[in-house]
Amino acid sequence: MSLRFTRWTACACALLTLAGCGSTVRVDPPTPEGAAAAGCRALGERLPQKLDGVSRVESTPASPYVVVWGEGEIALRCGVSRPATMTATQEVPEINGVAWFSDPARPLLFTAIGREAYVEVTISRRHTPENVLVDLSAPIKAALP
Repeated sequence: MSLRFTRWTACACALLTLAGCGSTVRVDPPTPEGAAAAGCRALGERLPQKLDGVSRVESTPASPYVVVWGEGEIALRCGVSRPATMTATQEVPEINGVAWFSDPARPLLFTAIGREAYVEVTISRRHTPENVLVDLSAPIKAALP
């Protein structure tokens, strides 16, 4: 093999890894404790294998607090910190009994609030957030009082 081909292959592999196009998607897991950790583990078991037409994929590092669908198109992290920009008096829409905070500065990020643990969901522009949040609300309600 030529040095040029080897370099091109190494660059292509690196770009695929960074883009999340491989079979595993990199997501930094949160570190919930106590009841929040137990609830997040229960949530992971209740989440669907398919969400808005895309299948679950592996994430790295492996964590019971992270679930990813569609090569990173939708990523859920359970046990995250309270959203820093959320105020105590802020009105938040409710979808099927779950309140969802949306930070205007980060329009693709939604956080389920008012539960045993905060659940953060990032949704790519390929998906309709309302569809995804409707499908996630029932498992969140069941696993996180």
